[in-house]
Amino acid sequence: MSEVADILKAAEALNIEARESLARISDVAGVAAWHAEYLSKKGKIPALLKSVGAIKEIEAKKQAGKAGNELNQALKAAFEAKQEEMKAQELAAKLSAESVDVTLPGRLMPLGKIHPSTATIREICGILNHLGFEIYEAPEVETDEYNFQLLNMPPDHPARDMWDTFYTTTPGLILRTHTSPGQIHAMRALAPQPIRIISAGKCFRFEEVTARSESMFHQIEGIAVGHNITFADLKGTLMSFVDQFFGVGRKLRFRKSYFPFTEPSVEVDITCTLCNGKGCSVCKQSGWLEVLGAGMVHPTVLKNGGYDPSVFSGFAFGMGPERLTMLKYRIDDIRYFFSNDARFLKQF
Repeated sequence: MSEVADILKAAEALNIEARESLARISDVAGVAAWHAEYLSKKGKIPALLKSVGAIKEIEAKKQAGKAGNELNQALKAAFEAKQEEMKAQELAAKLSAESVDVTLPGRLMPLGKIHPSTATIREICGILNHLGFEIYEAPEVETDEYNFQLLNMPPDHPARDMWDTFYTTTPGLILRTHTSPGQIHAMRALAPQPIRIISAGKCFRFEEVTARSESMFHQIEGIAVGHNITFADLKGTLMSFVDQFFGVGRKLRFRKSYFPFTEPSVEVDITCTLCNGKGCSVCKQSGWLEVLGAGMVHPTVLKNGGYDPSVFSGFAFGMGPERLTMLKYRIDDIRYFFSNDARFLKQF
């Protein structure tokens, strides 16, 4: 019976030791370590149960075994309870750390900006709209006929060399090189009534990408056709536009030029936006900056559009929104417009 007494005494001491040790544990890792020390195959409780096998007397062995099994079951229950408690505490701590204070103001989502090209196109169209011009949408994929032939450029015309054209796999179908085909579309749709329309959109030319040129860019085309329209009307329209876009007081200069779809044709310059005509590196010391091309609609183009050139006359002009934006805001590289650099776009 002394063996039983020793085992019972050892079991009681082990029970106190194990429970006190378990009570001091404050995390899941500690509970796992405690289980390894007391309840694993090589732990203290299995070692105690093995010692019961050495008792020879049957009744004594039963008594000692019962005490050992009860201790084993009790500590297993204590272990499971402690393990759940630690898991619950860790979960509560995690939830507390990741909790959201619903009383705080919401985080504003960053808003995009209107692209400077789009903003300039809208501004130009708004000014011209107030001058009586209506917006007319023309296709970006054109036929050779509309892009060249009806604009007084037959297949062998040397003016075609002014553009490096993107051709498609469909014969005669191209990406438009300028917005001037919109003139023909508008005239044929609205003839013989007088018209004042503007057409804006993308154009495509196979050009080297540099600080001053891109293979894809925007243009805005304007045309007015009616009775007794003269070059004075063109000049007055452009002067009014420049005053509203660049500010009142800027001087204009008209230089003779050549476009196959206008006659006479001019390049329009304004006094430099940086030096106000005094001369600087931007205007190459000339004091002038080119802003657009214009002229009186060629009689052949009027006829191709459905108007009798002996009765009707008209003027046309074309400008590049990117170029005007560069001049207005002193931007020195057109590639900024299409590089998707948020630092550049946020300035507008």
